[in-house]
Amino acid sequence: MDAHSAGAADPSAAPAFCDVTVYTAGRWRPHCDIHVAGGIVTSIDPTTRPGGETGGFVIPGFVNTHTHLQQTLMRGVAECTPLLEWLLAVGEESVAITPERAYLAAVSACLELLRSGTTTVVEHMWPHPSGEVHDAVVRALRDTGIRAVLGRGVADRADPTRKWGFEPRLMQPLGDVLEHIDHLRNEVAGSRISMALAVPNPRSVTDAGMRTIREFAQDRGMPVSIHLLETGTDEQMCLQHTGFGAVDHLDRNGFLWNRVLAVHCVELDDAGQRTLAARDVAVSHNPLSNMRLGSGVAPVPAMLDRGLAVGLGVDGAASNDTQDMLATLRTAAYLQRAVHRRADLLGFAEMLDIACGGANSALGLPAVVGGVTVGAPADLTLVRFDRDYATLPVRDPGASLLTTGSRSIVDTVMVGGEVLVEDGRNTRVDEAEFTKQLAALDV
Repeated sequence: MDAHSAGAADPSAAPAFCDVTVYTAGRWRPHCDIHVAGGIVTSIDPTTRPGGETGGFVIPGFVNTHTHLQQTLMRGVAECTPLLEWLLAVGEESVAITPERAYLAAVSACLELLRSGTTTVVEHMWPHPSGEVHDAVVRALRDTGIRAVLGRGVADRADPTRKWGFEPRLMQPLGDVLEHIDHLRNEVAGSRISMALAVPNPRSVTDAGMRTIREFAQDRGMPVSIHLLETGTDEQMCLQHTGFGAVDHLDRNGFLWNRVLAVHCVELDDAGQRTLAARDVAVSHNPLSNMRLGSGVAPVPAMLDRGLAVGLGVDGAASNDTQDMLATLRTAAYLQRAVHRRADLLGFAEMLDIACGGANSALGLPAVVGGVTVGAPADLTLVRFDRDYATLPVRDPGASLLTTGSRSIVDTVMVGGEVLVEDGRNTRVDEAEFTKQLAALDV
């Protein structure tokens, strides 16, 4: 059976996208209709209705593998300060967060992500004792309709300096946290939201805590996200307190397996790459945040060469400072080209696979390789280059997306078959009114 015409579509039904150019099976196919049923792509066929949406180009929606939604109300905080100093400032803001502000922040981030073609967000919440704050984030995710992997923060080693532990005011007993995660799992069951555990870094959990968290996550088939080697601090502190480097410290405690997403990995050396690859750990690469905070450049080509699964993340708006995946897509490619002095690194096809599904295996999400696929969730983005003269003329759609793409060309975004962005505007949220609410906030 032709992979582009699975036979499940009703030929009399109007296509979800009509007469578009679609990137599928690693190439662009012009004049296609895309049919969707039950939230799934059911067929990609030659158009029967020419002239429908001619000029539109359809790709899979981006998967943002790492952010902190609450930080959209923290833009510019502690600008031009080292990471640990920046973390202390963000910690103060996080302690003071209210459910109302958490909701507005999460909605703001989701709207921005959707407008840049993102259909799935992986949220790494900091530990927080307030159930109401978590409820507000869940409500924001539901209200915006984005697909989400919601990482609930987990830590059990406190340290007000943040060098060997986590912000004490945001801590609560590990058993209470895990019980709350089970509660949230029940709350989001059957929705576009799935749960994960979010560990701040190797320094914020005890050996016993790591064993407990792994058992809990594996029993439930849940992913675990952890910041790892964003700077040299993880390595220095783990060596000082345990006698082992950060990766070895985690590995000795059995905290590396195929549902772990290691975030940043800027300081990941050859030995660490081999260990993560052997344990099937995935990596979230966050180039703009690493640049903004002066952390460095993650060795992405080497990771890929070792067989590591690498996804793309924007990180929180306190360190990026936007939630723009198209900007992150371009920066991720250009940064590696500059460092390696090679213009033939990370072209459109490879970057699209990274941005749409590079870490999906660890996150429990369907594989996305080679573009839009029949049988996959209908999480799709349609761009129109004629929405921005700066992207014209189009010699190669993929090259244009990678090198000139911006939020201005994102016309339509669909999640699970539901159109959430149409003609560049959100279909669920009154953006003009929401903008007024954000502008009126006291910061």
